[in-house]
Amino acid sequence: MEITYSCCAGIDVDKKLVVVSCLWSTENGKLTKETRSFGITTQELLLLSSWLSSLGITHVAMESLTRTGA
Repeated sequence: MEITYSCCAGIDVDKKLVVVSCLWSTENGKLTKETRSFGITTQELLLLSSWLSSLGITHVAMESLTRTGA
């Protein structure tokens, strides 16, 4: 598989939790992957934003599932 974006993230948004997986290149060209979870409060989302910025993430794909029922 060819890598199109070397600094990207996938975000899964749930009712009370945001799970983010990031893939980025280090200075020596090694690819690194890390997954973190965040709450949905403004403070937590600002932490998420800061983390993505600190890694140099340039592209994000987001998924949000709407669940119905009990």
